[in-house]
Amino acid sequence: MTSRARRVERAARRGPLFEHANRLDAAPVGGATIPGRVRRDALKHGSHRGPRRATRSTRVGRGHPGGFTLLEVLVALAILSLTVVASIQGFAAGLRLLKLSGEHQEAVLIADQKAREITSPTSGGIESGTEGPYAWEREVKIVATPDLDIEGRAAKWRVWAIDVRVTWGDRQVSVATLRTVAGDGDQPRPQP
Repeated sequence: MTSRARRVERAARRGPLFEHANRLDAAPVGGATIPGRVRRDALKHGSHRGPRRATRSTRVGRGHPGGFTLLEVLVALAILSLTVVASIQGFAAGLRLLKLSGEHQEAVLIADQKAREITSPTSGGIESGTEGPYAWEREVKIVATPDLDIEGRAAKWRVWAIDVRVTWGDRQVSVATLRTVAGDGDQPRPQP
């Protein structure tokens, strides 16, 4: 084995840090080469004349097999657990809001129903009751209308205010409406 062959073999064992020793333009073998260019046959893997290609073990580093370190795995698990916890909390908040909106909608329907039950009020007052977990209270009162009252004539129109409040737990919904009733409401009108 010649001194050049030994030198190339030693340089190949040293790895990519000693790439300058692997250059073929330093002493051409089998013909002249252009400085800075590598012959095609020198690029074959395992060729003792060409630069050594980096393999997986030389890229990662000697003594470090390919894969993830413990720290990288722990960081990935921490990020994953944070996103899972945040998404579960989001779903739980959505379910709570869905339940609350359903209760609110049912309370509004009860309040609307209790307000519509009074079509032609004849007297004011307060009524109350319960429907399931909901407690309701209805107040009917006459609204003063000085523009509609003419002295010396019987009242043709009366305006009534109907307020309904529905409570459940610590929440409350209220509905208010006005009813205009001819004469005295459900009482029969006198014949002329």
